[in-house]
Amino acid sequence: MTRLAALLGLELPLLQAGMGAVAGPALCAAVSRAGAGGTLALYKEPPARAARLVREAAAATDRPFGVNVVPEVTGPARCLDQLRAALPELPPGGFVTSFGLPDADAARAVHTAGHPLVVQVGTLADADTALGRGAAVLILQGTEAGGHLLGRQPVDLLLAAVRARHPHAVLAVAGGIATGKDLAGAVARGADGAMAGTLFVPAAESTAHPEFKRRVVEAAADETVVTSLFDIGWPHRPHRVLRNRLTTAPERAPAVFIATTRVDGRRYPVPRYSAAAPGEGTTGHIEEMAMYCGRSCARVTTRHPAAAAVARLRREYESERCAAEGATTAATAGRTSRSEEPHRIQER
Repeated sequence: MTRLAALLGLELPLLQAGMGAVAGPALCAAVSRAGAGGTLALYKEPPARAARLVREAAAATDRPFGVNVVPEVTGPARCLDQLRAALPELPPGGFVTSFGLPDADAARAVHTAGHPLVVQVGTLADADTALGRGAAVLILQGTEAGGHLLGRQPVDLLLAAVRARHPHAVLAVAGGIATGKDLAGAVARGADGAMAGTLFVPAAESTAHPEFKRRVVEAAADETVVTSLFDIGWPHRPHRVLRNRLTTAPERAPAVFIATTRVDGRRYPVPRYSAAAPGEGTTGHIEEMAMYCGRSCARVTTRHPAAAAVARLRREYESERCAAEGATTAATAGRTSRSEEPHRIQER
């Protein structure tokens, strides 16, 4: 068991990313029940609805799960309001993940409620700051990841830099994780676990739009691109998405409404270049919307239920770890045997 799994009470050192329009209570609870770290996206949810969503997730699982906030989108005041509404509903053993740095008030609210604070960062400087604000776990996001990008380094370079600076920190990686082999490799390189997002977009319990799910399953890594196009509602943050006609167009088209999305029975217009991903309640020009997707999509090829995806990854991870331990044992035995050989010759 890695330190991430032990700290958060998980059977597998894997967290599901808290993706808006994807990670609702059903997906969060399914991943949690399977032994990984399910995460509920609060994104821009009003506080009352955020509390209700946490109650729904809690009613569907008796294992640890987390809630995710995005302070740079909501702003500090609304983020704190979300936490004040959600934290009383989060069961003991739950955790809070923050995409980007939370401010001191948000961090204090999480600590006061007695839950671990998990902060996703993309730079060494932000890792320093997050630990200074009491982060129990750092998620180190590399440029391979889908969605909005917090830094400019591949995940292995960031992991090496943060591990060298903070040798005792609990670190997980985000970007490039879709199989047990991916997870075992990250742990072998010094991580305590990982976070996966793209893996769970096509899951049966995901609230992503069916076309979004289909495209992720069928995509190759080179069909993703880093762009700054989808900036309405979330400016100044590059993001990795699946290519579409907008990402390849020579000029920016008018930012007119191209879709609508339904939330709690109400419809909301979606402009072209919105940061919103298409969910199951979205209708309109889905193909022009932001479909966030990491380079690991090449290894995401099915739409199985989340429990099946976690179980497969777990089998692969345990197999890889057993093989690595066996190889280490064999190598150690070989060195011991060779070191004893001169003594045997002398005895003869």
